[in-house]
Amino acid sequence: MKSSNPVLARLGQAAERERAAGYAQPGPYGQPGYPQQYQPYPQQQSYPGAPGYPAAPPTVTAMTLDDVVVKTVLMLGILGASAAAAWVLVPDALTGAAWIGAAVVGLVLGLIISFSRMANPALVVAYSIVEGVFVGMVSKTFDTLYDGIVLQAVVATFGVFFLMAMIYKARIIRATPKFARIMVAIIAGLFGVMLINLVLALFGVNTHLRDGSPLAIGFSLVCIVVAALSFVLNFAEIEEGVRMGLPQRYSWTAAFGIVVGLVWLYLEILRLLSYFQGDD
Repeated sequence: MKSSNPVLARLGQAAERERAAGYAQPGPYGQPGYPQQYQPYPQQQSYPGAPGYPAAPPTVTAMTLDDVVVKTVLMLGILGASAAAAWVLVPDALTGAAWIGAAVVGLVLGLIISFSRMANPALVVAYSIVEGVFVGMVSKTFDTLYDGIVLQAVVATFGVFFLMAMIYKARIIRATPKFARIMVAIIAGLFGVMLINLVLALFGVNTHLRDGSPLAIGFSLVCIVVAALSFVLNFAEIEEGVRMGLPQRYSWTAAFGIVVGLVWLYLEILRLLSYFQGDD
């Protein structure tokens, strides 16, 4: 199944390219290529004039679910460490600037990773660091206003994530092509609405989507549900990538998709919880 996941959509294409490169390599002198397992082995010589011996063909380690889990945990560790460092080291007077700067840089890096044709661990790690600064600044601001809200949001975020993992494993919700198309359309629509709302807010226009009103609560609930359902697309794409024998380095791209969903879910839960904190 070809997924329409906006973050991991290129994994299937990458698998096709890797298979094309690995299993249909061109023969010598422009001869037609052979499947890798049938290609003549290159000859190795221990010294000039010695008879050659077959050399082992190059192999590519396939991605596994464990690889994705390890990379996801590593990304979350880097993100958490970056958030903690930003929380402690960035002065209160620079919180707003750091928040906006990290958000812009993180968005650019995220788009580059999402639409890149190759998995790039360095970019993924850089994204984790920058996004950690953003999350740290947002969390510090909310925690200053509402004591203990950050811990509540973290617990709720991982609770929702593991619940969706169990739901997917039980096949209660399946990532059918129709489901994927609908989810991508909804996600694109939500981000479009949020972008328009942000632009209008800069000009002093209040759409009541982020002010704690009943409309704002409803909008946050919709975002949380959609963010949670997006993990179904992530899980399906990872499962397909493992089945197709995607190279191990693409586990970074798969982990990136999970982390993006977790950050979005966390921010929406954090915002929703703030609506019920009162004016203490």
